[in-house]
Amino acid sequence: MDKGIYCLVLKNPGRIIRVGALGNLTFRRGWHIYVGSALGSAGLQRLCRHISLAHLRDKRPKWHVDYLLTNSDFSLRYAVCSVTVDRLECGIARELAQGGIPKFGCSDCLCTSHLFYRQHNPQEEILAAFRHFRLEPVTKTIMNP
Repeated sequence: MDKGIYCLVLKNPGRIIRVGALGNLTFRRGWHIYVGSALGSAGLQRLCRHISLAHLRDKRPKWHVDYLLTNSDFSLRYAVCSVTVDRLECGIARELAQGGIPKFGCSDCLCTSHLFYRQHNPQEEILAAFRHFRLEPVTKTIMNP
């Protein structure tokens, strides 16, 4: 399986939910972008796991983003991904840094966040961030059940 990086784009009506050790977090109504890496042995198969979890909500949360994916108020709308073996996840996160949710999804790096809020659909901004790093982004639309 190809290795790479991805952004999950979720929409929600505005909620407070508990996210593991981070506790109760307030999520404003709108769009949230989660930046993740798929550089492990399963590669971009990780993206399939996230999509499946968002649809089935059949597993206990393991990572911060799982708390959003398993919450019925959050709707996974699409994902943007690109094949790469370079560690560009934090670079993409810096490109999207405005509106970060502190400490979310970044326990294994020095970033302040890997989850970002936007009032409007951020697709063009995400595509531009990928292109900034000379990546070829692919958008995968998620069909809601």
